[in-house]
Amino acid sequence: MSVTPETTARQRNTVRWVVLIAALALIFDGYDLVVYGTVVSDLLRDPSQLGPLDAAQAGALGSYALVGVMVGALVAGAVGDYLGRRKVMLVNIAAFSIGMALTSMATSVFAFGILRFLTGLGVGALVATAGAVVAEFAPAGRKNFYNAIVYSGVPAGALMASLLAIIFNGVLDWRGLFMIGALPIVFLLPLAVVKLPESPRWLQARGRLEEAELLSRRTGIPLALPAAPAGTATWGTALPGAPASEPAMRGTAMTGTTARAGFAGLATRTYGVPTAFLGIMSFSGLLLTYGLNTWLPEIMGQYGYEENYSLLFLVTLNAGAVIGGLLASRSADKFGAKRIVSTTFGLAALSLCLLTFGFPLPVLLAAVAIAGVGTLGTQVLIYGLVSNYYQTSVRAAGVAWCAGFGRLGGIVGPLLGGFLLAGGVRSQTAFYIFAGIALAGALVTMFLPPRPETGEPSGLDATKEPVLAGTDTLEHHD
Repeated sequence: MSVTPETTARQRNTVRWVVLIAALALIFDGYDLVVYGTVVSDLLRDPSQLGPLDAAQAGALGSYALVGVMVGALVAGAVGDYLGRRKVMLVNIAAFSIGMALTSMATSVFAFGILRFLTGLGVGALVATAGAVVAEFAPAGRKNFYNAIVYSGVPAGALMASLLAIIFNGVLDWRGLFMIGALPIVFLLPLAVVKLPESPRWLQARGRLEEAELLSRRTGIPLALPAAPAGTATWGTALPGAPASEPAMRGTAMTGTTARAGFAGLATRTYGVPTAFLGIMSFSGLLLTYGLNTWLPEIMGQYGYEENYSLLFLVTLNAGAVIGGLLASRSADKFGAKRIVSTTFGLAALSLCLLTFGFPLPVLLAAVAIAGVGTLGTQVLIYGLVSNYYQTSVRAAGVAWCAGFGRLGGIVGPLLGGFLLAGGVRSQTAFYIFAGIALAGALVTMFLPPRPETGEPSGLDATKEPVLAGTDTLEHHD
């Protein structure tokens, strides 16, 4: 496909719609993440809603959705390769919305937990598929930028949930807030039906070459050039439209740092230890993210803050994640993701310790905002670091492993907070425990082994990741 101004314009328009739809989908992932934390105090205090509920049970309810997210992500990773990105996105936008609507009608703890799990299946599938969609549509030199935009939808949705809980306090009960989470079926699903194309590269990979070529011409998204057998790699010149620092390999594959691909490649000597380290980093980041978003209002309420003030802390936490995460992403491009991730983990540990002191409200809010950067904001950076750490043959497996293992941290976070509060542990101690987890994340990140391909620390030169000609650039030639 020859590159023309019209082709470039079509590609740019397609990418913008794809990124918008993926970001909106993840905004509602973030909304689902936090909306439970905004209502858990009411459910604990009013047994007429779902029945008697203690803190340990509430923590378990907070984890059920995350179990569903983990299962949904793993299933989507397998099914999406057979059904296509578009179908999985459409089905799970509908499934997530219906799940939220049904959850708002639950009348028992059991029904609420089951529906939270089923909703999580749709959320997990959206999270996994959105990343694949962006990877296959975004051009070279802009992948990290678009990745940051899409995954910033998660803290943006969390912020939306916190703000709406304050705005509608006394107007909508918890059922109304959950019903808001069902709105994607009203506006996002129709938008995706019209504007979200199938991935031409997925069609090409499935052998549907004629359909792939037609769709490539219609959307402006270039197809991948066929790669030579592994082991015949040579470095090429920079691809057209790619940064000068980004080397390319035309029709070649890198000499294997591992002879095995997929999950088998992760078990080799090359990737065994780094994969464990990256999994622990993701586990720590999501444990902190889900633990704090579930229990921060309740913990601050125990410090004597009224409900609106407690929710204000949640707003601040996620606002810090949105703004700080985007700024940190820019710093990661300049200084390297590994260095920035270890720094933000460390800042989270420090800020959580500061919350145990009796500082004035503005100082506490500043500390919470920094904690947001060091939790959910850090997790956005971890996803980017992971995707740039692995070579092509094991990249999908590496990202899936880290996302799946990280979700275990997301499951543990609400449970840990619930057990601590149910056990009568002081709020100060809870903050110190979360701070210790953040510090552990920082240390693991610091000792992450160098990237196998280059011998340089992972993430320091993400822009130098080799790409296949025609797969990641704005330009493509027959």
